[in-house]
Amino acid sequence: MKKIAILAKVHDPRCQGVAGELIDWLKERGLVPLVEAHFARHLGIPGITSEELPELADMAVVLGGDGTLISAARLLGAREIPILGVNMGSLGFLTEVTLDELYPALEACIGGDYKVSERMMLAVTVERGDDVVFSHRVLNDAVINKGALARIVDMESLVNGHYLTTYKADGLIISSPTGSTGYCLSANGPIVHPDLECLTITPICPHTLTNRPIVLEASAEVAIRLISKDEDVYLTLDGQVGMELKCSDIVRVRRAEHSTRLVMSRSKDYFEVLRTKLKWGER
Repeated sequence: MKKIAILAKVHDPRCQGVAGELIDWLKERGLVPLVEAHFARHLGIPGITSEELPELADMAVVLGGDGTLISAARLLGAREIPILGVNMGSLGFLTEVTLDELYPALEACIGGDYKVSERMMLAVTVERGDDVVFSHRVLNDAVINKGALARIVDMESLVNGHYLTTYKADGLIISSPTGSTGYCLSANGPIVHPDLECLTITPICPHTLTNRPIVLEASAEVAIRLISKDEDVYLTLDGQVGMELKCSDIVRVRRAEHSTRLVMSRSKDYFEVLRTKLKWGER
């Protein structure tokens, strides 16, 4: 690994300071730092565009919280290069490497001694009539939800072309195993081990209380058709990008062709992360 991409929470002064030190550390070892252009402007150095970065990098270091890493995963997922997430935030389910562990972990990666967790991604499209008007790849989830003043949303759901049910709810979350500890968890969905390959459908505040979360095989294709008229309804991907939906739009979610490769800390296991982040066993 010679070319190391650096992505970060752009406006965080701590990330800017760590990035400057990281760039010097890489150069001292004959490695090539590739800094994403928007972030590079804050550092006052030349940068690499988001379009070029995935093709040039051998691995990536992400400085920030889970949101920053999720954004990096959408950018880099098609290349499946290892991503080392450094937790500069507060929770950090995905960015589990601490700042103190950054350089030892990076040295191990460069030497080929690292553990990777393959994370399934989702491919999401929106069909409007005969046209595909939106297409994206996500790591965590696709969420259909109503605007602040909208009433309950009616959504017809199909799995592999077979009718499942028509949800009447505030919204619907279709998540990957990685996304199970995100919005899905807040909506009382199951925690799914990230090594599993599956999709989870979780209704948000369903009108029918027996509408419970359901876990599907990874090969399943979920299609959600919006039935509600004259309501403000939105599709949000990973909580970061999305669009407004119209009546009869069809949202399709399936397993993406590529996965995200996260470099994991050798000193921690998944269950330790769960206990620590969710404060299990604490009063």
